[in-house]
Amino acid sequence: MASVPVAVVLLLLVLGLEFEPSSGNPEVAALMEMKAVLDPEDRFLSSWTVDGDPCRGDFEGVACNEHGKVANISLQGKGLSGSISPAVAVLKCLSGLYLHYNALTGRIPREIGNLTELTDLYLNVNNLSGSIPVELGNMSSLQVLQLCHNQLSGSIPTQVGHLKKLSIVALQSNLLNGAIPASLGDLTQLLRLDLSFNKLFGSIPVKLARLPQLTVLDVRNNSLSGNVPTGNSKSISCIHLFVDLYPFYELEMLFHVNEGLKSLGERFQYGNNKGLCGVGFASLQVCDLYDPLGPNKPEPFGPESRTKPQQIPESANLNSNCNDSSCSNEERSSKTIVIVVVAILVCGAISGLFACVWYRRRKQKIGSALEVSDSRLSTDQPKEIYRKSASPLISLEYSGGWDPLADGRSGVGFSEEVSQSFRFNLEEVECATQYFSEVNLLGKSSFAATYKGILRDGSIVAVKSINKTSCKTDEAEFLKGLKLLTLLRHDNLVALRGFCCSRGRGECFLVYDHIPNGNLVQYLDLKENPGRVLDWPTRVSIVKGIAKGIHYLHSNRPNKPTIVHQNISAEKILIDQHFIPQLSGSGLHKLFADDVVFSTLKASAAMGYLAPEYTTVGRFTEKSDVYSFGVIIFQILAGKTNVNHLRLGQDSGKLENIVDENLHGDYSRKEAATLAGIALVCTSEVPNQRPTMETVLKQLNMN
Repeated sequence: MASVPVAVVLLLLVLGLEFEPSSGNPEVAALMEMKAVLDPEDRFLSSWTVDGDPCRGDFEGVACNEHGKVANISLQGKGLSGSISPAVAVLKCLSGLYLHYNALTGRIPREIGNLTELTDLYLNVNNLSGSIPVELGNMSSLQVLQLCHNQLSGSIPTQVGHLKKLSIVALQSNLLNGAIPASLGDLTQLLRLDLSFNKLFGSIPVKLARLPQLTVLDVRNNSLSGNVPTGNSKSISCIHLFVDLYPFYELEMLFHVNEGLKSLGERFQYGNNKGLCGVGFASLQVCDLYDPLGPNKPEPFGPESRTKPQQIPESANLNSNCNDSSCSNEERSSKTIVIVVVAILVCGAISGLFACVWYRRRKQKIGSALEVSDSRLSTDQPKEIYRKSASPLISLEYSGGWDPLADGRSGVGFSEEVSQSFRFNLEEVECATQYFSEVNLLGKSSFAATYKGILRDGSIVAVKSINKTSCKTDEAEFLKGLKLLTLLRHDNLVALRGFCCSRGRGECFLVYDHIPNGNLVQYLDLKENPGRVLDWPTRVSIVKGIAKGIHYLHSNRPNKPTIVHQNISAEKILIDQHFIPQLSGSGLHKLFADDVVFSTLKASAAMGYLAPEYTTVGRFTEKSDVYSFGVIIFQILAGKTNVNHLRLGQDSGKLENIVDENLHGDYSRKEAATLAGIALVCTSEVPNQRPTMETVLKQLNMN
């Protein structure tokens, strides 16, 4: 099939018509048009042919969704030296376009704005030129916009502020000029904004300082000027009123306001912008009260602005009635009067409030301090949980230039040999999971997600993605936990292949061996699926394997301390192709913040895995793991998830009331009795009455 010319594709797009050639797959035709422009010499995309099927793996770097539509194009670092074809707009279901780390030239086609399902756009580290298309504002699903390290010029389109799902905007190291659009302050999901090393002028929009999720702002090496927005003072307890007649009564009014960009600390980088001033920033001068921009105003407010037209920045924090130099004395006076009047009114309102409250309290004749209601002591209201975001753990980029153990981090005990053998880079992880495609999603929780992936050597892995805000805030503690995971090696533990952490994505990734047969839960409660019923020898083997794995965790070995799992459940017992059990989640509590660890225990408590002493002493011991192991033995014996009646000893003398009826009596009564006895003693309410795992192994004749 002959490829369709780009001009035809463009014409159809302009007319609003679907691009459907007379024969063949329109997406294949679009891919071939893209190939012709991306790789004109056919050096790197030779696998892309008109007879190929992108959903069958024939097109290198192309992946499809469950509906057979192209969803990802991953061609980063391929050496491509062409340009981006407008035909990309035909791929309506595209969610990820990854063309970074190439040598692409030319403009970003405005037709790219038709990709309304695109979430990730990575065009960084190329030689792209021209302006950023305003049509990007139509890409309503976009979450990551990476255009840095190119030759892009012109201003930042205000339409970028329409992309409400954006979390990362990286535009650094270009030739961008004009002002920072105030519309960027409408991106309430924005985590990171990097505008450094451009030619931007004007002030920093006040709205940026009010973004609730912003953690990194970099505006270094521009020509910015004006006052850095700082907001007001934060959480000031400003008034305490004591009424003499009622000394028990205290009225406290709290004013909660924002510190602005000061709250970012070192994550707000503003160096080499000579016109900036502000309070509370180490390297900035305090702004002149009467001339906040100073005598040598940078563009567009300097003397040249009178003869050289400039784009007036949308972000300028100036009064529209001010002239080029400063506001008039009359206007400043009027502002002062307004401020004084407002202050008087506010004070009057507060005084009136106090008087009203005092009068009402007196009328009510409250005579006892026990009747005081203090919201700070209330226990029946939900408390907002606040956890400081984790520090940037590891600055990790694509093919090279990163070292998670640099800057003295090797002090946590990593040897260079160990760290090198366990480190993945972000490109490997992204490629393995098809850029975290929903098709590969294995499971998801409020703090982590697990994806199936295929490494370049063909091995299948499971990649657990953890948001860094769920991790320990102390970097040294996190890295100690990470080191611990690398030390765990046992046939009955899921093996960690490696790890990688990305400051840009705000995530850490743990790469494990993929266990193909699901978890133990899938082999319980099987009335509707008797084909998956485990036979008796397999059940005994699984019990013994789990016991071996827990015993290994509890043992103190060279280079491995004793570890309490804390969250053993049937969900955590994975079954491989030989039906060998492998315990997952070992040591993860060493990485997670305390409130995340606590939240993971709720489900375990609901299913009866949590040892009763945890509710009284609030800590875990090896005997806590033994308790959970006993519950799992009962589940394997009964073939059921709910075994509370068995744990409490009911019907314990009758094996036929304990063992799974799906076995139809085909089991060893002696082995069943032994396992039931071990389960009962393991789930004793008194921790000291539970055996150690070493004793359990002896009872199972496995020592």
